[in-house]
Amino acid sequence: MKPPEGRTSWKKAAVVAVPALVAVAAMAVGMAEGVLASSFAVSGAAFKVSSGELSSKGLASYVHVDRSADGGGHPVALLGIGDATLSDICQSAQIGTPVGTVVFKLTAGGKAGEVRASDLVIDSEDLVGDAAFGRVEIGRDASTLDAVPGVRGEAGQFGLQASEVSVSRVRSHARSATGGNFKLKGLALNVDLNGEACF
Repeated sequence: MKPPEGRTSWKKAAVVAVPALVAVAAMAVGMAEGVLASSFAVSGAAFKVSSGELSSKGLASYVHVDRSADGGGHPVALLGIGDATLSDICQSAQIGTPVGTVVFKLTAGGKAGEVRASDLVIDSEDLVGDAAFGRVEIGRDASTLDAVPGVRGEAGQFGLQASEVSVSRVRSHARSATGGNFKLKGLALNVDLNGEACF
């Protein structure tokens, strides 16, 4: 029977709406669990990240290309960190303004207590420090990585992972960082003209 004109056929609407709602719900749950990284255009410049000590259960990495708003590509090492503890953290970015170079700086941890992060994904241009790995696998196909849930690349890509990692004197230039959960004790945010960067 044909529904009267101007009325909604709820059965037909449900056939279209239910699959869409299921897909949206699955994506929301996936992002909440760190399975999917949220996608956004990165800024034109890298920022600095440092920590005295970082330890994590689970590490996975492969090569990735970040895209900026102007369409430019920036090759990075995507670092997936499962369950991390940091002695402290410093993040700084130098930004040109009409009044001069401003340093946007965020610090946490140290005397205030440890910083904790889970499902942390850092798109890094470089990473230096003294590191120790547990059960490391270098050269594993990026599509088969399983040390950090949801952090996998494309088939055939070079990947590496470890069951655990500890890095001291961490220094990195990064393009982006996203995390499922981030607990920052003693958070301090400063914006200073000609301020001091993390390193």
